[in-house]
Amino acid sequence: MAISAAETEQLREAVRDLLADRCTEADVRRVMASGSGYDPQLWKQLAELGLPGLLIATEYGGVGLGAEELEAVSEEIGAALLPSPFLSSAVLTATLIDAAGSEEDKRRLLPALADGSSIGTVAVSATWTPETIAVQANGTLTGTASYVTFGQVADVILVVARTGDDIGVFEVAPDASGFTRTAESVFDPTVRLSRFAFADTPARRIGAAGWEAVQKALDLGVIALAGEQAGGARQIFATTVEYLTTRVQFGRAIGSFQAMKHLAADRLLDVESATSAARHAAAEGSPGAIALAGFACAEAYETVALSAIQMHGGIGFTWEHPAHLYLRRARSGAQLFGGSRLHRERYLVSKGA
Repeated sequence: MAISAAETEQLREAVRDLLADRCTEADVRRVMASGSGYDPQLWKQLAELGLPGLLIATEYGGVGLGAEELEAVSEEIGAALLPSPFLSSAVLTATLIDAAGSEEDKRRLLPALADGSSIGTVAVSATWTPETIAVQANGTLTGTASYVTFGQVADVILVVARTGDDIGVFEVAPDASGFTRTAESVFDPTVRLSRFAFADTPARRIGAAGWEAVQKALDLGVIALAGEQAGGARQIFATTVEYLTTRVQFGRAIGSFQAMKHLAADRLLDVESATSAARHAAAEGSPGAIALAGFACAEAYETVALSAIQMHGGIGFTWEHPAHLYLRRARSGAQLFGGSRLHRERYLVSKGA
């Protein structure tokens, strides 16, 4: 379902307003210290806005929107540093069920994901590529999968596994025998990761699709992550500019010094370039545009966050300052879905290089 640009902006503003009220820096730090890594009450409020079901068709209880609306919402999520299973559940899991599942699978699984009462995750591999899938399917599942997003809280668990020379998508019950999940040590506590291990674990195959369905889900994941990175970069840049105009040294605002002006101008270019890349990927949806956003937004975000710390001086490096949190989010996101190197390789392939 397509909506107008004005309606997309209204959705963006609704998400922004909710997060401004319920996802302050203090809220983010509180959730970071929690066991689950997300705020269940805020997740319910996001569900009232339709976010968990954003990409799910209306016939399954979702909103039925597309990549452009996803990117717009993701910018606000990134700006607020929202700790939530949105990317894991609303994007990866919902899209993979839609791409790979049968009609029965969709009717059974998607409504609960759409209303937020279930949380989903997808276990692929450490590098998010078919070549490194380590889980084998031969009646049951055996093997391991690392860096599973919000794997500790998920109750809809999809596993990408090898079936001989093919790849399939399997559903595993949270309490299945031989299935263990261990929380990974993370650099960024706002994005929880898990390691899944399977030892003759019973599983049910979802549909008959293979890697093409997984790639579709990952492509939307890259678009959402690029939106988060663009939004995060814009927010920490705005915070830095405010500091430059209010911090006085030698009788002048430090933003008036030429060195700071040049550095800020370069970072503004990074912010605008990341925003353009993310929005272009969502609008065009081609492999090349998505791959470009995959590395351009990640690298721009990290550069902007590092410069924010530099321009804030010593205070920016402290744990108490939010610049530190944005840098952690930037660096953790840069490793998801294969990282910049994989995205650059895909971009070159898309251009026939």
